[in-house]
Amino acid sequence: MQQLIEGYAKFRSSVFPTQSGLFEKLAKGQQPQALFICCSDSRVVPEVVMQCEPGTLFPCRSVGNLVPPSTETSSGVAATIEYAIRVLRIPDIVVCGHSDCGAMKGILESDQIESLPAVRSYLQHAGPSSRWLTRLLKDSTGFSFEQRLRLLTEANVIAQIHNLRSHPAVHDALHHNTVRIHGWVYDIGTGGIQQFDVEQGSFRPLLAEEQTTLAASSNRERRIA
Repeated sequence: MQQLIEGYAKFRSSVFPTQSGLFEKLAKGQQPQALFICCSDSRVVPEVVMQCEPGTLFPCRSVGNLVPPSTETSSGVAATIEYAIRVLRIPDIVVCGHSDCGAMKGILESDQIESLPAVRSYLQHAGPSSRWLTRLLKDSTGFSFEQRLRLLTEANVIAQIHNLRSHPAVHDALHHNTVRIHGWVYDIGTGGIQQFDVEQGSFRPLLAEEQTTLAASSNRERRIA
């Protein structure tokens, strides 16, 4: 707690004075560029990764970056989505999973969350495709745990995008072409982001230069082989 208090003291003495104009503007309202749905994991800090100022993102955190069906209102996720689209009229939604996700580990190793009934119940929202893949991966001996975890993390992002589309506010916005949905997976260790390419049906580097580097590396490997 002392670290937090010291951080606040630094904010008040050094940070706030240099950005007082920004905070004065934010005090009158907000116009975020994106609804950012990500995991509650403390290592995932969208504002740091995106290097954006306060007011740029409208964050929505949940265990495993899950988006429950619109009929499930107790988590607050549905209300956040509805407010973001219908009140703030945010044009982009990002569903962002991440590496080493405890929620995804809990799905793969269900015995580890037996003493966590609330978590176990909430993870039911991981979606049909994730549950199907989980059963497949549990029976597979050809993948390491890390590979299974990555595949499940990616499948979960896709499943949550499908859940997201079912929300009335999002469904209407998609119909009127006023919102775009993006599926990302953030790697904590490397800082890299993979985006879901709908046309290719796979995850690819978010940055064009990283895609070029990856392609060149693949070509070199094929030549060596």
